[in-house]
Amino acid sequence: MRLAAVAGQFYLGRGVELEHQLDGMLHPEKELPVLGAVVPHAGYIYSGQVAAAVYSCLPKAETYVIIGPNHHGLGSPVALSRDSWKTPLGVVESDGDMADALAGSIIDHDETAHLHEHSIEVQLPFLQRRFQGFKILPICMGLQDEETAAEVGREISRAIEMLHRRCVIIASSDFTHYEPQETARSVDTRLLEAILNMDVPELYSRVRRYDASACGYGPIAATITASAALGAKAGRLQAYATSGDVSGDYNQVVGYGAVVFF
Repeated sequence: MRLAAVAGQFYLGRGVELEHQLDGMLHPEKELPVLGAVVPHAGYIYSGQVAAAVYSCLPKAETYVIIGPNHHGLGSPVALSRDSWKTPLGVVESDGDMADALAGSIIDHDETAHLHEHSIEVQLPFLQRRFQGFKILPICMGLQDEETAAEVGREISRAIEMLHRRCVIIASSDFTHYEPQETARSVDTRLLEAILNMDVPELYSRVRRYDASACGYGPIAATITASAALGAKAGRLQAYATSGDVSGDYNQVVGYGAVVFF
């Protein structure tokens, strides 16, 4: 079992208190036919409201495929987890059938990559508070080049179609890191434009052109690729904010975006 690594740090560590924290952010509205999404992964105090803008409209799925960047550099370049994952709200099982369907692909099975990684863990309480009876497929990407991301997306969509799974694919990524507010909003607007157009080559072009520091552009590209293969036609921006909007410090902010694809 993969135990919570950042409970009490990125989000509250006691179940009842965490439920209250989530209830203050989640406002379930009419579900959208979402196939993929982008959500941030900072501490809830900073990015929770932005993430909740996606989780409030997600449909119930059999499996949520959650793709995050590998901040620690441990384990395989692209690694899935078969473990069950525990948070203060309980235990979520991984989808073993989907893991089996991905065996032999670019996506390895390696638990080491997930041991200390927060980008996937912080998504689970949102799902646990909204839904019951679902599974997850956590995938951690240390290698984020365009070719790798596209292949990851294709393999995920292939597995979903082969198993006839009802799935939502979630990319975990923050946007600009530690730049002035004006710079962050300017760069993030350009990246979000490519993301909303579901244009992976243009996303990579803009990451290079603007020397963007978004940490999960690979997971975003993989999610766009898989969502498009499953029928998504466009993205919609649900929310955008920066850490400065919470802290009042606009000199070095982190950007957070929430996007759905359907």
